[in-house]
Amino acid sequence: MAGTPRTLRAMNDRAALDLLLEHGPLSRTRIGKLTGLSKPTASQLLARLEAAGLVLATGTSEGRPGPNAQLYALNPAAAHAAGLDVTPERIRAAVADITGRTIGTHEVPTPGKRPDRPVVRQVTDALDGALKAAGLTRDAPHRLVIGTPGAFDPNTGRLRYASHLPGWHAPTLLAELAAALPMPVEYENDVNLVAMAEQRLGAARGHEDFVLLWNQEGLGAALVLGGRLHRGWTGGAGEVGFLPVPGTPLVRQVTRTGSGGYQELAGSQVLPALAREAGLTYLPGGSHAEVAAALLTRAAQHPDDPRHQRLLRAYATRLATGLASLVSVLDPELVVLSGTSLACGGEPLRALVQAELAELAAARPRLVTGTVTEHPVLRGALESALAATRDEVFDTSR
Repeated sequence: MAGTPRTLRAMNDRAALDLLLEHGPLSRTRIGKLTGLSKPTASQLLARLEAAGLVLATGTSEGRPGPNAQLYALNPAAAHAAGLDVTPERIRAAVADITGRTIGTHEVPTPGKRPDRPVVRQVTDALDGALKAAGLTRDAPHRLVIGTPGAFDPNTGRLRYASHLPGWHAPTLLAELAAALPMPVEYENDVNLVAMAEQRLGAARGHEDFVLLWNQEGLGAALVLGGRLHRGWTGGAGEVGFLPVPGTPLVRQVTRTGSGGYQELAGSQVLPALAREAGLTYLPGGSHAEVAAALLTRAAQHPDDPRHQRLLRAYATRLATGLASLVSVLDPELVVLSGTSLACGGEPLRALVQAELAELAAARPRLVTGTVTEHPVLRGALESALAATRDEVFDTSR
């Protein structure tokens, strides 16, 4: 079915905006070549986008024969989006402009340290702090995405699989947040957001079928199938810490205990015992994730020390045991290892897990280490909010 002139203009506008987002400032001639549009049509397109406040003339190109060409870029102030990363210790907020550049951040403690502050107040304090740092007001963001452990069940609207987040399980929470905030609010599992960040910016770019295994304070996974996140009926797809696996006693009533077989086998908390079994006597202090990161970093840095190599091999076997079930069912193209307890093992740990997985599963996906390492949950929240915001703002057919 042939498109109307208005629809075709909107399609061309979106193609040009996406090119400016990907490449940065471009000349009219370059936009015309990349889109296949004639110079007059490209000129009309840029004039239309400039009048709509989506594009700015930013200067001229230099260093080429002939007159310098006018360059055009996305207007960073055309729209903004916000993201929150919620943990039992703190809420970290960030605001980005339409280009994806982070322009404001803020962090507030969560109830463990300030039990007198309800969840809605914590969220608005974190968001307002980031907006103030960006020089914006609360009505500026087009969308907010909140990342939490566990997942909000779409059937009930209540948070599941995250009993360690005080105050976040109230049945009226989503309604209270909607009433307090002037922009649309979405909620997403934190590991799913890491997968979004890796798919858009990191190791999973160009891949439509992959599994991301996350290990920090807890084990979790994100499943991307056919380019889309698979969340499951209750939003709990990827809660692999509950997965029964060989090597540990069968855990029953897993939602009450907050743990399961795979968490008991390969969670960060097992690293000290594995280190002692390997003959290591020095054990660092800190949280489970901090101890695991320190031990795995040291092991990866000492390839000639048999004790450190025993630690890496033992941990790789445990990780591969749970991964074997995932890849046997899903047969993904790629597995991304993410979270500090996996990233700190580096290439030595990745290679050992890859070798072990080849022994335990018929499927042979490629294993890579995640590359979005700076606040990956928050980055994923921003990318999710920006994707929806761009769809809304870049739609010039309305």
